[in-house]
Amino acid sequence: MQLVLSENWTMTSARDLTTLVRWAREAEDAGFDSVMISEHIVLGPDAGALGRMANPREYALPGNQDPFTPWPYSLSLLAAIASVTSRLRLSATAVLAPLRHPLALARELGTLDLLSQGRLIVVPTVSWSRDEYAALGVPFEKRGRLLDEHLEIWELLWRESPVSYHGEFYRFDEVYFEPKAYRESGPVLWFGGAGAGAHLVRRLARWGSGFNPLGYPPEADMKALAEGMRAAGRDFAELELAGGTRAVFPDGTSCAPLGPALEHIPERMAEGYTTFCIKPSQFIDDPDKVGDFCREVIRRVTALAS
Repeated sequence: MQLVLSENWTMTSARDLTTLVRWAREAEDAGFDSVMISEHIVLGPDAGALGRMANPREYALPGNQDPFTPWPYSLSLLAAIASVTSRLRLSATAVLAPLRHPLALARELGTLDLLSQGRLIVVPTVSWSRDEYAALGVPFEKRGRLLDEHLEIWELLWRESPVSYHGEFYRFDEVYFEPKAYRESGPVLWFGGAGAGAHLVRRLARWGSGFNPLGYPPEADMKALAEGMRAAGRDFAELELAGGTRAVFPDGTSCAPLGPALEHIPERMAEGYTTFCIKPSQFIDDPDKVGDFCREVIRRVTALAS
C-alpha cells in the first residue's frame, strides 16, 4: 500500500509539514510499502476553472482546485521522510520536469535517491496548467518535448561523466555530474496519466519500471499499452502497476467509509496491480489516528488478499 501525503488539508495545517513526516514513519511501522507526494510550483486561476470538488477530501484534479490550495515542495519533504525511515519507498509523483532545468532537477533527484539508498520513485509528467507554465516562462505547447529531453539527459548523467548533449532546448558540453544516483540506472521511473497515447507507450518502453495511471484504464487501453511495449521490445508484465482506492463520500462534508474503498483490490490484484494508493483524510479526520488507520488498512487488505 502507498500512503498519499499530499492534499490532506482537511486534517492538518498546510504549514505543519512535520506531521506529514510523522505519518510517513507511522505508515512504515504499520507495513506500508511507500508514500507519495505530488506537486505544483504555483497555481493560477485555471486551477479552479471547472469549479470546486464536491467534498474537500476528494483528489485535486485539473481545474477543480482553489488557487490557494497548498503544495509544499515534494522533494524537500521526501528528503525529510528519508531521514526518519529505512524501508519505505518514496514516490515523487507528478514531478513537473519541464518547469526546471534538467541538470538542476537531476541533481535534486540523484541526491535524494542516494540519500535514501535507492528508495526513490520518480513519476515525471508535463501536467495541465497553462497558468503555471506561463508564470515560470516555459512554453506550454512544448512541454512534451521538454520532458523527453530531460529523460534523455538523465539517462546520460546517471551513467557517465563527462556528458555532452545537444538538443532542441538544452545544450551543454563536457559536464561532470557527481555524485550520481544510488544505482547506475538512476532513480526508478514510473509514468502515468490518462489514456494510452503514443508518447506514454514510448516513454514506458524506454525508461519505465512502473505504470501509475489516473484511475483504472479500460481494457482496450491496457491492451494498446501492452502491444506498444511489445513492439518496442519490452514486456508489459515487467511493469509495476499502481492503482487507487475508491472513496465514496456520503455527502459534501463527511469522510468516506473504508470498507467499500478497498473491496475492488482482489479484482485489481488479479489484473496485475500490486500497489494501491490511499489518502488518509478521505477516511478519517484525526491527525493523531493515522498510525491506527494505516494498521487497519493493512489488516483489511491482508484479509482481502488471502
